[in-house]
Amino acid sequence: MHEYDFWNAIHAERHRLLEILSRLDHEAWQSPTLCSNWSVSQVVAHLSAAANTGTMSWLRSIVLAGFNSAVHNERRLRRYLGDTPAQTLANLRASAENTVAPTKDYAAMLGEVIVHGQDIARPLALELIPDPDAVHEVAKFFSERDFAVNSKRLVTGLALKAEDSSFSAGDGPLVKGKQLDLVMIMAGRPDYLSSLRGDGVAVLAQRLA
Repeated sequence: MHEYDFWNAIHAERHRLLEILSRLDHEAWQSPTLCSNWSVSQVVAHLSAAANTGTMSWLRSIVLAGFNSAVHNERRLRRYLGDTPAQTLANLRASAENTVAPTKDYAAMLGEVIVHGQDIARPLALELIPDPDAVHEVAKFFSERDFAVNSKRLVTGLALKAEDSSFSAGDGPLVKGKQLDLVMIMAGRPDYLSSLRGDGVAVLAQRLA
């Protein structure tokens, strides 16, 4: 059984996102996303920062931020936020093939691109369909680890079942839906609750409230 090629998947998802970003007008770049209070421009800058942050850069930044991840993320993204959307887009395009990461948790890096892609696409009613195998890898990782997001803790005591893949995890009240919707819920995006079915959805809603 061959090992999953995370970097190939990460690069493919970055390019997939670049395709839809290249079609956005100036107003869309200022639109809100599903990611906290960030605009499209800020989320894209965050992805560029992630693609250029190795172990030492990450350690230095998080220490200077007083181990506050929000401060760390804001500082890093500002470095890649251009004066115009075109500059911000160019920064991500220049970073698309990078193989830089703060840790060897490459599934988390892949998850970041997939989740933030949906953070951008869903509010703008744009279709962005990541590779199903890539989503499957992220779903497994999110259900097994708390890394950047408290995904495992969020779904502890629940049974997850994808309707469109072989992904399943956990035991307890059922949460059923498309595997991408399950990934987005595990990433803490309550907008996806309406896409899920099962007795466990009410539990998730309470945890996300």
